[in-house]
Amino acid sequence: MKIYTRTGDQGTTGVLGGRIDKDDIRVEAYGTIDELNAFIGEAMARMDQKSHADLIADLTEIQHELFDAGGDLAQVGKNRNYKVVAEMVSRLEEWIDKYDAECPPLKRFILPGGSPLAASLHICRVIARRAERLVVTLTRNQETNEEVRRYLNRLSDFFFIAARVANVRAQIPDVEYKRGGQVFN
Repeated sequence: MKIYTRTGDQGTTGVLGGRIDKDDIRVEAYGTIDELNAFIGEAMARMDQKSHADLIADLTEIQHELFDAGGDLAQVGKNRNYKVVAEMVSRLEEWIDKYDAECPPLKRFILPGGSPLAASLHICRVIARRAERLVVTLTRNQETNEEVRRYLNRLSDFFFIAARVANVRAQIPDVEYKRGGQVFN
């Protein structure tokens, strides 16, 4: 099987239900989710198998779910069979609470960084936010699975906490934003 098909040479791509322009907001949205998935793989490559086994397992599940999210967004027309569901959002909230319990209380905004792993997870956070913004635009203009938007919103929160946990486990403090006052109680 050849990896290239030449079907996209004219600037269109195939989706479930037809062909659309490669710069369509739908393609931008699921393409950004694909970019996020690649950066998750990069972050996982930085993880120690023992001290981050729980994060590796959770991130692996997230990578599969991001494929599901991309598939949901790549469906146009009728007879849609969506895979991203509300239970996935609830599970992300459980994971956020679990990892947040490892972190010291947050008093100020923090700057992205600390350990190399935390920096990678912050990159995942901002890509998740960009994907969410694109999905917001998509859902405003076209019909699609709105659970993907909720999932991405919660996922960016997950990456924020995962970055903090990475710093805690590396015994590197978060870098606080010092030009503002205490914002969290």
